[in-house]
Amino acid sequence: MYLQLRGSNQQVTGINMVMQSTLYLGQLRCKATHGPSGVELVTDAPTDNQGRGESFSPTDLVATALATCNVTTMAITAQRDKVKLDGTKVYAEKHMSTDAPRRIARIVIKIEFPSGIPRQYREKLETIARTCPVARSLHPDVTLDMTFSYPDLHHLLMRRRDANNGESGNDDE
Repeated sequence: MYLQLRGSNQQVTGINMVMQSTLYLGQLRCKATHGPSGVELVTDAPTDNQGRGESFSPTDLVATALATCNVTTMAITAQRDKVKLDGTKVYAEKHMSTDAPRRIARIVIKIEFPSGIPRQYREKLETIARTCPVARSLHPDVTLDMTFSYPDLHHLLMRRRDANNGESGNDDE
């Protein structure tokens, strides 16, 4: 498979591409269409940059892309290894720079796994999340803060805390 660059005789090999199109709707809103599926999404400029903030901003979608890439790439491997990630939640925060030029300065990702993720498998999942294609595509000046939460680990820590406080290890929390 190759890509012929428009207006050029140059060919690029080894590239998987997905066509998308964007239509400017006016009032700082755009409608993007995913070529293969026809699914559409609307973006809106954020309120702190002259927009109405009624939908994802383009920079919001960068954080969303990272979050969905994290969980999707982990799930690809987990599915192959027969580890269930169903119910995993990913929270993303995007922080814009306060100085010029306007840009994403920091993205905070918190991944909360369901119970039952084997302890010996967790490091593998975390490495996959940290090295997903979107994470590898971000500018190195963007700070990425990722945390991973496992419910059985939280429960164990709470029982240790209770034991250290002289309380009973009541499992009815």
